[in-house]
Amino acid sequence: MNIKKYEFWFLTGSQDLYGQETLDQVKRDSQAIVEKLNESGTLPCRLVWQETLLTPSSIRDTLERANANNMCAGVICWMHTFSPAKMWIAGLSAYRKPLLQLNTQFNEEIPYATMDMDFMNLNQSAHGDREFGFITSRMDLPRTVICGYWNHPDTKKRIADWMRVARAVADGKELRIARFGDNMREVAVTDGDKVEAMIKFGWSVPYYGVGDLVSYMNEVSDSDVNALFDEYDNRYEIVYGPDKDFAISHIKEQARIEIALRRFLKDNNANALCTNFQDLHGMKQLPGLAIQRLLADGYGFAAEGDWKTSALVRTFKVMTSGLVESGKKGNAFMEDYTYNLVPGKEADMGSHMLEVDPEIAVSKPKVEVHELGIGGREAPARLVFNTIEGEGLVSAVVDMGNRFRCVVNEINVIPPEAPLPKLPVARMLWKPYPSLSTSAEAWILAGGGHHTAFSNIVTSDMLRTWCEMIGIECVVIGKDSTVNSVRNELRWNAGYYDMKK
Repeated sequence: MNIKKYEFWFLTGSQDLYGQETLDQVKRDSQAIVEKLNESGTLPCRLVWQETLLTPSSIRDTLERANANNMCAGVICWMHTFSPAKMWIAGLSAYRKPLLQLNTQFNEEIPYATMDMDFMNLNQSAHGDREFGFITSRMDLPRTVICGYWNHPDTKKRIADWMRVARAVADGKELRIARFGDNMREVAVTDGDKVEAMIKFGWSVPYYGVGDLVSYMNEVSDSDVNALFDEYDNRYEIVYGPDKDFAISHIKEQARIEIALRRFLKDNNANALCTNFQDLHGMKQLPGLAIQRLLADGYGFAAEGDWKTSALVRTFKVMTSGLVESGKKGNAFMEDYTYNLVPGKEADMGSHMLEVDPEIAVSKPKVEVHELGIGGREAPARLVFNTIEGEGLVSAVVDMGNRFRCVVNEINVIPPEAPLPKLPVARMLWKPYPSLSTSAEAWILAGGGHHTAFSNIVTSDMLRTWCEMIGIECVVIGKDSTVNSVRNELRWNAGYYDMKK
């Protein structure tokens, strides 16, 4: 995973009225919190302590330095004492990265027998954080608020989740999505405003002709192809079928594509890509196995020119880096395919023609070669498997014309009721919450696409936070959703965004 080692700055607010003795204690306490949080092993990124902020100029200088520091992905603010919030206006007005307000205190409990006014003046985050909270609300700043004792496991977990989301926002500011060919002809939901996406998310979506990739493929040596084929043979179960030579030649073509894609993406500093089976001039096969292996290594991908879902898959990868467990936890490019409408057994079958991420395979994937039935090219090799089970979500980013919307559906992945011997692709069966009919109706009313990013690590709360950081709409369909509640939410959101114009 080509993810920078981002850091987060810990800012402590106070004022100079308390005297040096109190300020020295504030410094020791905030340094201790940062040290213990870094030592906990819970946080995915390093927390960097900054000097206590006492004046408007020091606050503005620190936040402007945070803006300019490419490794700083966000700041965590804590008002140890009372920090008059007008001091923060200039700095917060200039600040442009994710902001977390940690409403905590150094001590876990009230020392009833010994508490005096000195203790009260020193430990008054319950007082100071409300002052800070007012000014961030008055300025309508996107931010997250976490209240809890800083050393409790659940508080540290929430801080870690926030860091993961902020890290993905930072990664998105530098994300390049290599677009081979254009959007699939006449398809609406996978298209969108790429200029606005760059303004909003930071995503760059440069176009490359398929010939650009073919030229890389022509430079791949047979020895490199053979070496990668041997890796396939060691890592997966290859199903040769009745014609072994035929299967080997088609699998090796995917190896050639994979090698070329890796070199191309590296040379063009791209961590995501999309392809289109309507534009394969010069290629023998649609990339299948090659894409699946790139996905497993952290690249974003979506088919048919769907650059938004490709970027979202990469976003999920960055959020969950370090948390993926093969066969247990993971992310994937996904597509809604077909329903089971038997009463009491309603479910949604997800899959794609070729390119589902093998990190969610429940067992050792098989390499198989089959005709695709679309695209007019030779039979491509792909990994075939059933997926991990359990609760997760699927999500799509869509362009509504005047804003981007992130639609989320919480789901429960279940095992297929029977084998699927004639479906030679990766497949996932899930029960969407609250039910198939309600979720599908709500999803369609929200304009959600047929391509999605799947995860059983990313949560709805993390996606709400991500949308808040970026400034886009978020609609979550979950266990308590109704069609009417989603309808009303969409209407309220429309009014809000119209007002924001």
